[in-house]
Amino acid sequence: MPIPLRRQRDYRFLWSARAISETGSEVTRLAMPLTAATALHASPIQMGVLTAASTFPYLLVGLPSGALADRIGRRRPVMTACETVAGLTTLSVPAAWLGGVLTIPWLIAAAFVVGVCAVVFRSFNTPHLATVVAEPQRTAALAGFQSVYSVAQISGPGLAGLLVALLTAPVAILVNGFSFVASALCLRAIRAPEREAGTRGAGIGREIAEGLRILTRHPVLRTLCVAGMIVNVLGAAQLALYVVFAVRVLGLPGELVGVTAAGFGVGGLLGSLLAPRLTRRYGESRVLLGSVLFFPIGFIGTAAAHGPIWLVIGQLGVAEVITGVAIVCFSVCAGATTMREAPAGLLGRVNASTQFAVQGVMALGGLLGGMLGESLGLRPALWVGAAASLLVIPCLWLSPIRRDARPAGEEHSPSTARRPQSAPEASRT
Repeated sequence: MPIPLRRQRDYRFLWSARAISETGSEVTRLAMPLTAATALHASPIQMGVLTAASTFPYLLVGLPSGALADRIGRRRPVMTACETVAGLTTLSVPAAWLGGVLTIPWLIAAAFVVGVCAVVFRSFNTPHLATVVAEPQRTAALAGFQSVYSVAQISGPGLAGLLVALLTAPVAILVNGFSFVASALCLRAIRAPEREAGTRGAGIGREIAEGLRILTRHPVLRTLCVAGMIVNVLGAAQLALYVVFAVRVLGLPGELVGVTAAGFGVGGLLGSLLAPRLTRRYGESRVLLGSVLFFPIGFIGTAAAHGPIWLVIGQLGVAEVITGVAIVCFSVCAGATTMREAPAGLLGRVNASTQFAVQGVMALGGLLGGMLGESLGLRPALWVGAAASLLVIPCLWLSPIRRDARPAGEEHSPSTARRPQSAPEASRT
């Protein structure tokens, strides 16, 4: 009988590192743009560049960092260094503000450096998790991380608003700087040995291509990636229209828009609690198939919302909660499946390739949402997104995931049908 995760010292430190860091990041997610807009009087173009600076690293270093994650056997020192650099960079913002030298380029550079650290950290985190948590407990471990993200999404904005009111926006960023440093200390306290020697290939370029090839040829991994791309591109399109639609069409006051959006965090927290129980009873593949049936509800609920304010808030809130549960259940099971299905020695590259594709399409989704809203109108554009969200259902239900769906406990048995012929050779590089 395995020791429960809550009693495993190393997992507690790993979980605590994420909890502290994510909560601090949610504070900065509000405090950084507020600093630019109110303290430095940034123009709309500068605000756009500041926003892009934190996401551009996914396209710039996402794939190389995945290859490096497979090459380097001791990943924890790299993760600790990422948190330390991110913390010092973040702390430079309030220090520069107090010294009277803070500028928009300084903020943009800080956002970019922190973004690079986040991308590298995530590339190394998934293969590192395999050294801390045994395979039968990885679904529960991933669910624990999802609970962290959900709680941070619920509590972070409120904490940020309080700190901004008490300390001003630039000084509130101190919280995130210290959270990164505390996360680094938690990582250093982990004792699980990292025995893997890492892999060595013919070069970074070929190793990146190998990760992409495994992702595109493996039927299960490819399906999960495509489903994630569909959801993210449509989610980004909806996000581009959501605030304007809620304020101008539905007539919601600005403060209530945040209340409805918090429903996703509540649903995510519920999903993180339900996912391990559902996978134990039904298996990961069945949970994946069931979760995508609920994806369109969020899009449909938003597009169909109308009536008095109290009814609109209820419609949007319920839709967000249901979507949060479904997305987190899908994410937890998809992460566990990826860790199991990726060939040995290529998990970092496969994970980075997936993040590159799934996160990269969000920029396209934002542009798509803006174009549809401009040409069709806000509500019709949302209905287009709702209709397109139905595509994610046949994407999974017509894939090998449905054919491989088995009762819990049987899904972990080897299945040659799941792996491409090149996988065994690739695992030896």
